[in-house]
Amino acid sequence: MILVLLTYKLSPEAIAELRAGHRAWLAEGVAAGRLLAAGRKVPVTGGMFMARGTLEEVRAWVTSDPFSVAGAADYEFVEIEVTMTAPGLESLSQ
Repeated sequence: MILVLLTYKLSPEAIAELRAGHRAWLAEGVAAGRLLAAGRKVPVTGGMFMARGTLEEVRAWVTSDPFSVAGAADYEFVEIEVTMTAPGLESLSQ
């Protein structure tokens, strides 16, 4: 699994204008089985998501995120091998 941390580089207003496209992109990722979870940082300075695939696959996929296309965020990629989960989240370790 790849944990992706986003840090916004643009104003909150510019991010708000891109958010609908970003959320649609995330929904496509869920439908395709790539995206496991996503959310905003608190305070809202960026976000995070968990994705299936190799580091290279996820990096390539992220290039189509509207935030990435617009240069609106920096991305940090962390590869994780899940070794323990709470009940109901067993699929995260596969």
